[in-house]
Amino acid sequence: KQDGPCLYFMPIYQFVPYRIRGFINMFLDYDFRYFNFRLILYMIALNIIGVLVIRSATNLDAEAVNKQLLGVLVGLAIAIGLSFIDYHRILNFSIIIYGLCIASLIAVLIWGRDVNNARRWIEVPVIGQLQPSEFVKIGLIVTFSWYFMKYQEKINQVSTVIIAVALFAAPAFLIFEQPNLSTCLVTMVMVLGIVFASGISYRWIMGTLAVTVPVVSTFIYLLLNGMIPFIKEYQAGRILAWFYPEQYGEARYQQNNSIIAIGSGQLRGKGLYNTTIASVKNGNFLSEEQTDFIFAVIGEELGFIGCVAVIILFLLIVYECLMMAGRARDLSGKLICTGMATLIAFQAFSNIAVATGIFPNTGLPLPFISYGSSSLISICLGMGLVLNVGLQRETRHY
Repeated sequence: KQDGPCLYFMPIYQFVPYRIRGFINMFLDYDFRYFNFRLILYMIALNIIGVLVIRSATNLDAEAVNKQLLGVLVGLAIAIGLSFIDYHRILNFSIIIYGLCIASLIAVLIWGRDVNNARRWIEVPVIGQLQPSEFVKIGLIVTFSWYFMKYQEKINQVSTVIIAVALFAAPAFLIFEQPNLSTCLVTMVMVLGIVFASGISYRWIMGTLAVTVPVVSTFIYLLLNGMIPFIKEYQAGRILAWFYPEQYGEARYQQNNSIIAIGSGQLRGKGLYNTTIASVKNGNFLSEEQTDFIFAVIGEELGFIGCVAVIILFLLIVYECLMMAGRARDLSGKLICTGMATLIAFQAFSNIAVATGIFPNTGLPLPFISYGSSSLISICLGMGLVLNVGLQRETRHY
C-alpha cells in the first residue's frame, strides 16, 4: 500500500533500492495535467528566434550557430528533466548550492579569463568556458526560497533580515569585483522580488525605500561630479553618457547605432540575413550584436512586428511564472516562481532598454535569445524548477 502505483509490480519492485523507489513513486504521483506545456512552447519560440538572429548577426557562422543549437538542446533537456525532480529535494541542498556559488565566484577572481578588462569567465575541463555569475542567479533563487521558507515565522525579526542581507552581500561583492555591475544590479532586483513575495512586513519595505532614495540620489550626485572612487572609468562613462549624451558621444556610439538599426527596420524589417549596404549590422556599426545588442538586429531585420512578438513572448513567460507562483503549494515554490519571473522580466527589460537608449549601456544578455551557453542553460535550470512547482499537488517534506 505504501508503494502505491507500483503494487502490481511487487515481485520485481521489492528488489529496487529504497531511495530509487522514492523517485519512482514521486514521478508516478505527478498529475501531468498540470504540466505547463505552454511555458515550454514559449521558451522554444524564443530559442528559435535566437538561433535565427544569431545566424544572421554572425554572418552565417556555422560554428556559432551550432554551439547555440547545442546550448538550446542541452538547456531544454535540463529544464524538462529537472521538472520531474521534486524541488523540495533540491532545496535540501541549498547550503551546498550557496557554497558552490561563492566558491565559483572566488575561482573566477583567481583563475578567471580576462576579456575586455573584465574577469567573468572560467575554463572548465570538458565543458569549456562558463560564466559562473549566470548560474549564481539561479543558486540564489534556490537559497533564498529555502531560507524564507525555513524562517517564514520569523521573517520580520531583525536577525532574519540581517542574515538575508549577508547572504546576498557576499556573492554581490564578488560579482561586483569582476567587475560586473550590471549582473550585480539584476541579482539585487531579483532578490528584492523574492523578499517582497516572502510576506515581509511593509515597515521593512518602507524603511528600505526611505534609506535607498537618498542614498541613490547622493550616489548620482557624487558620480556626476567624479567623486565615486570604486566605480570603473568605463562604467562611469556609460552612466554619464546617459545623463549627458551630447558631451559623451563616443560612449553613446553603440546605443545611437542600435536605435538607428531598430528604427530602420520599420514595420516588417529588412528580412533575415540581409546584406544591404544600408544595414547597420553589416556596416560594423555595432559590437557584440549577437549578445548585448541582439535586439537591434531583431528590430532591423524583423521590424516592429518582430520586436513586439519577442516582447509578448517574454510577457507570456513572466505571466505563466506568476500564475504558478499564485498556485504554489508552499512559500518556497511561490518564491522560486517569483524569483524567475523577476529575473526574466528585469533582465529582458534591461537588455531592450539599453538597445533603445532608455538605460545606460550595461552589457546584459537577452534571455533565451542572446548568444552564450551560460546564460541560456542557467535560465533553463530555473525554468525546470518552475515547471516542477507547477506539477506539485501536495506539500511533501524530505
